[in-house]
Amino acid sequence: MNQPVAESADVDVVELRVPCKAEWVALVRLSVAAVASRLKFSLDEIEDIKLAVAEACTNAIQHAHGSAYIEITCEARADGLRVNVRDYGRGTRAEAIRSRDLEEERVGGLGVFLIRSLMDDVTYDVHPEHGTRLVMIKKSSA
Repeated sequence: MNQPVAESADVDVVELRVPCKAEWVALVRLSVAAVASRLKFSLDEIEDIKLAVAEACTNAIQHAHGSAYIEITCEARADGLRVNVRDYGRGTRAEAIRSRDLEEERVGGLGVFLIRSLMDDVTYDVHPEHGTRLVMIKKSSA
């Protein structure tokens, strides 16, 4: 988290590090909503972003075995919002996340379904020993 972030005039970056506990998800939701409100998103789009980020944080907390905290990075860009959610625990297998079909209905997989449905682009980088990074992008409609 302490690595320098390459910034340009087009990108404003907000970073959060919160304990790996469910009670901190509300703080993340509010923070991401504040960043999103500075961009050209509608109220409905901001609600979608908040829900996707809350699901991502909840998944990170549930699967971040041994991690003391999760990191959230919001990049406010001219073309939209990029949110990274990162944990450092030994999480789930990458193939299990990538192979889930959007139409698949199963208990425990609803969070991934919601994230993919609400955001424009979603990618996972899963390393069995170094944790998981989820990148979500919401493009501005204006």
